[in-house]
Amino acid sequence: MKKNILLIICTLFLTNLFGQGSKQYTQSINDWHAKRENDLKQPNGWLNLEGLFWLHKGVNTFGKGEGNDSKYNNNEFPDYLGDFIYEGDSVTWVNKNNNIVKIDNKEIKGTAANLVFKNEAPAKTMDWSHFRWAVIKREDKVGIRFRNLQAATLKEFKGINRFPVDSNWRLKAVLVQPAQSLLMITNVLGQTTAQKSAGRLLFTINNKEYTLDVIDEGGPNLFIVFGDETAGKTTYGAGRFIDIPRPDASGNTEIDFNKAYNPPCAFTAFATCPLPPAQNRLKVSITAGEKNYGHH
Repeated sequence: MKKNILLIICTLFLTNLFGQGSKQYTQSINDWHAKRENDLKQPNGWLNLEGLFWLHKGVNTFGKGEGNDSKYNNNEFPDYLGDFIYEGDSVTWVNKNNNIVKIDNKEIKGTAANLVFKNEAPAKTMDWSHFRWAVIKREDKVGIRFRNLQAATLKEFKGINRFPVDSNWRLKAVLVQPAQSLLMITNVLGQTTAQKSAGRLLFTINNKEYTLDVIDEGGPNLFIVFGDETAGKTTYGAGRFIDIPRPDASGNTEIDFNKAYNPPCAFTAFATCPLPPAQNRLKVSITAGEKNYGHH
């Protein structure tokens, strides 16, 4: 009798313990996802992009009027706001028609040329009314990433569908040092660049070993661009992203596919996302993390 009572008590304790752990884990993923959605809605998020204008050398006129080199079609925008002048490795801005823009939150009046981008230095942020933009560089291409801080896509955003949280997709993994220090990654523009390789991640799904090549961007986590057999069906066709903790001295880490997330290109046509290299297209369905969004 005493043994039976002890067994019942132990069973209830273990059930409660592991049940709490599961609830805590699920809540941690839900909290992570809530922050992820909130970040998308911020001024520097991906939901407010409404333009990507590639510049040519020389003067690039900017406005909603016909004939502008960089034409932003919005009735709230001036016909001719000013000029981007792209020379050498620099871009300067010149106001036109008594327009006043802000550069790094400082009002710029008159028609003097103001440096807004130089080579690899951080680009300056420019504002007019509730519109914001900055110069970006992608290899040999220089352009303007343009945002509408009151974009309809912000108001229409209702969240990202995702698979149910499943702790079975939280996997132990080992990072093996790379044979080569560089990993070649191609983006949606067709540009291929060499990224610093952190190594090859080894993990097991249903007793079968899989690998993913990992990028080291220098931050607290490591970065992976991957595809799987859900791509183009329930998840974004061009693949998804995932971050993993840096490994310990023995190479031990984990990959939690419940935190697999869509690239910016799933939300906007004005992003320049990296694509999964061939070796990172897994021959298995990863039914975890974010599902596809909209029709991108």
